[in-house]
Amino acid sequence: MGQATGSPDHRTTTVRAPATRRRRAVRVAVATALTALPLAAVLTVGSAAPLAPPLGACSGPDCPATWPPPNNGDFPGRDASINVFTGGNYTVNGRAAEAEGKIVALGNLTVDKNGGGIYNMGVVGVGSRVVPPNGSDFVTTGGNVDVLAGNSILIGGSDSTGPAFGNLRHAGTVTGTVNIDPTGESIQDPNAAAPYQTVLTQIEEVSDCVGRATATGTVAVTASEATFTGDGTSMKQVFNVTQNLASPSGGQIGLVFNNIPAGATVVVNMLGDSPVINTYTGTGLAGDQTTEMRSKLMYNFPTATSAQILGSAQFQGSVMAGNPGGTTTIAQPGMNGRVYLAGNLIHTGTGGYEIHSYPFDGDLPDCAVTPSPSPTSPTPSPTPTSPSPTSTSPAPTSPAPTSPAPTSPAPTSPAPTSPAPTSPAPTSPAPTSPSASATTSSAGPAPTSHHPTKEPTSHHPGGELPSTGAGNTPVIFGLAGVGLLGLGGLAVLAARRRGRHS
Repeated sequence: MGQATGSPDHRTTTVRAPATRRRRAVRVAVATALTALPLAAVLTVGSAAPLAPPLGACSGPDCPATWPPPNNGDFPGRDASINVFTGGNYTVNGRAAEAEGKIVALGNLTVDKNGGGIYNMGVVGVGSRVVPPNGSDFVTTGGNVDVLAGNSILIGGSDSTGPAFGNLRHAGTVTGTVNIDPTGESIQDPNAAAPYQTVLTQIEEVSDCVGRATATGTVAVTASEATFTGDGTSMKQVFNVTQNLASPSGGQIGLVFNNIPAGATVVVNMLGDSPVINTYTGTGLAGDQTTEMRSKLMYNFPTATSAQILGSAQFQGSVMAGNPGGTTTIAQPGMNGRVYLAGNLIHTGTGGYEIHSYPFDGDLPDCAVTPSPSPTSPTPSPTPTSPSPTSTSPAPTSPAPTSPAPTSPAPTSPAPTSPAPTSPAPTSPAPTSPSASATTSSAGPAPTSHHPTKEPTSHHPGGELPSTGAGNTPVIFGLAGVGLLGLGGLAVLAARRRGRHS
């Protein structure tokens, strides 16, 4: 074990590996080919194609044929696509525990958990268990990595067949304790974020584009449930929401989708400045409606300065937020889908809350641009030199129309008026940068129910997976007592699990 200790501010970077780097050059070359090359192939706005690597669907030669529910078994495959992207800062507080898959933050990464503890990155104890390719950059930051005293980051892990190891690539400094499983490395690279600037631009543009899509269905929000009713035929179902998906008191509600064709992409545009989703819906298990929709379900926050996803579920679906001045707070026991933010991320919660790696392979709405016809100069008719009964008149000289693009005025969606949600709020301040207003808004009918508020607890009849982030902790941390997850008869081997976080 090698440990480099700096100044008394607890600057520590521990790479749990011997100096041996055999086969590393090959691994890094393969990982680089898988992760860097697709950067030029990101979705072009105006196309109806799905998001292309490094966003969206799984990429690389080892993608799993099927994605299991959250579990603690062996790795079913590898995924070179980005699972969590922030154009701004990535802040961990509360009792958040883990983030799975490839992670890119163009700003700073700060871990300041309430009471301290481990934050696992790249590999988690319970998740899809689809991890990045060995030798690739598991975590990339364009700023500093600041792990406050009493906290630590663990990058990497293993299953019964072998290790999953990758690098921390950072443009700035590393302060605090970062443990990297062998043979991953901590690599200081001032250009760490440079390859991902185009990804930031694409997230901004795609989020804006999708946020202007015309609604195909309606949304009805009552005190206990939000019902999304599609048109039954479109393969791109769009719902535009101008209110919180929460009870009148800010508590949890259920989410139900009706009349959605099989295989359709479903987009929920959360319009407004400070939208909130607070729900108990989602288990990740087979037979759950949102589990079946997960890979084609996208919640989009195109203009929000402060967005919150709260509740007690294994939340299913991906999230995109297009405002680079915005902050998105995630406080769900499990976030199961891609997280693509142009702005900041706060990962928080009251327990071992986690972000799990699951792909998005839906076909997002496009921004159709109708070009104006190019003016064409009329071809003059020749002047006749002799009388002719068939002499022709000159062609019309009226210029071709130059129709401008539609300029529908932007709506002024009111900010949500629901009280603050009851789930834990972030402890870091949200930015004050103003956001652009949405350009199109079409919401379902306002709530009409006057029944007493129904705020289900975390033990919803559908059954949630408990907060169970766990995995492999270096000897330096000892063993943490974390309960094992039972998933409908999943055989859990105690010998496979070691406590990963506290």
